[in-house]
Amino acid sequence: MRDPEDSADSSDSDRADDATGWPEWQSFVDSHGYLSWLDVRVESLEPGRAVLAIDHDEEFENPVGNDGYDPIHGGIVASLIDTASAFALRATFDEPTEAGLTTTDLNVSYLRPATGDLRAEAEVVRAGNTSGVTQVSVIGADGEAAVGRTTYRLFRPTGDDER
Repeated sequence: MRDPEDSADSSDSDRADDATGWPEWQSFVDSHGYLSWLDVRVESLEPGRAVLAIDHDEEFENPVGNDGYDPIHGGIVASLIDTASAFALRATFDEPTEAGLTTTDLNVSYLRPATGDLRAEAEVVRAGNTSGVTQVSVIGADGEAAVGRTTYRLFRPTGDDER
């Protein structure tokens, strides 16, 4: 796996931090055991939209022996969908560091085996006072590997406006 210190280009992190006012996103990833193990990289983060990526790692493969390659395990793909959704929704809060949210529904449709590096593009469909919905596309080396939709319970601090 890559060294977490090399995970994000400083210009990318500066842009993301400016867009959300939440400079702690990388430290959140680094301090989260699972996300850190996946080596999740936030490529873009703005209110209502997040693009996250992970590099291919043999540890993520589902050893099924398909013609010399093993696709990425579906659980990794689902985790990327869930995490990208959470970041996109978190970015809708006035104070993202104080955002509270939890997944209430995660739906994944696998379109083809996920291979190579993966990139998840999450868009908020709606973020209200108490719930939020996102749609996500995961692209791998062979094209769009999965699409997902999530629903979250949002716990907004007093003063956050409905979006």
